[in-house]
Amino acid sequence: MTFGPASPDLLPGAKNAVETCLAIKSGEHVALIADEPSRAVAASLAAAMDNVHAACTSLLLEEFGPRPIKSAPAAVLDALETADVGVLCMNPQPGELAARMAIVRVVERRQIRYAHMVGVTPEIMQQGMRADYRMVDRLSDKLRERMLRAETLTVKTEAGTQFAAHFDRGLDWVKTSGLISPRYWSNLPAGEVFTTPATVDGTFVCDATAGDHFNGKYGDLQRTPLILEIEGARLRHVECERKDLEEEFWDYCHTDENSDRVGELAFGTNLGLSEMIGILLQDEKFPGVHIAFGDPYGSQTHANWKSRTHVDVLTRNCDVWIDHDQIISKGRYQLDHLGL
Repeated sequence: MTFGPASPDLLPGAKNAVETCLAIKSGEHVALIADEPSRAVAASLAAAMDNVHAACTSLLLEEFGPRPIKSAPAAVLDALETADVGVLCMNPQPGELAARMAIVRVVERRQIRYAHMVGVTPEIMQQGMRADYRMVDRLSDKLRERMLRAETLTVKTEAGTQFAAHFDRGLDWVKTSGLISPRYWSNLPAGEVFTTPATVDGTFVCDATAGDHFNGKYGDLQRTPLILEIEGARLRHVECERKDLEEEFWDYCHTDENSDRVGELAFGTNLGLSEMIGILLQDEKFPGVHIAFGDPYGSQTHANWKSRTHVDVLTRNCDVWIDHDQIISKGRYQLDHLGL
């Protein structure tokens, strides 16, 4: 099947994804998986793949059954078993995390290059996907080097976020800068450096977006932020003017024994972004620090626990200190403090 004609406005971002981020070469076989809302993005990616003479197997999720999908379609998993490169572009629906994780497990087992574009839109293709990913990679490298020897990370915002995190030297800091290798798959657009923290204590005010299906359902939370109290890297209390969101978020974070545990602490490192747009896939790459409750991506960080859930929470205009050195001020990197 084909995804249709490619929009010229999306082709520069698609070219960046195919040629710079995934480094797809002539003759390579790509499994391109998409859904109906992402059809325009998939069409631009397919055109960019055709331009480098790659072979593309196109799969539309709605052809394999109704949404939400509870498990990954066999045809999708089979295509990834023989592909050199995989790309998933889709809009998430409640209950689909298990299917996406099954796709990722095939990618990690086979160690193929893979772009995870969950929540991608034409707007993102014209913004975050046009970034200079070589510069994003340089910044991500510098941050990873600093954090491997850091003792404490402190994050504050005018909206009320104030927390401190400490780290386990036995766990890795993972760079997903957009230059994708077989060792580490990456979201696209990219620009993150993350780990599983040993401890997180304080208040996190989610006044931007929350992940998984919360993003599509509730949108930007600037007017009705989630106030999250964290102790010992566990979620202890949630408060929100929207009581439906408060209850749903609390229940989600108690799906299993580790759903309330901070599994990810991440820097956003995409310097090509000028503002948040209310879409998690791109906004989590915005300069700053965010966290996620649930699964720690242990295959990458080497954390030895798991969860069936994973939900990111974002805050705006961070001030961030590595030990006593302020490296982000109001959402802007102090690049000279990082040797850039």
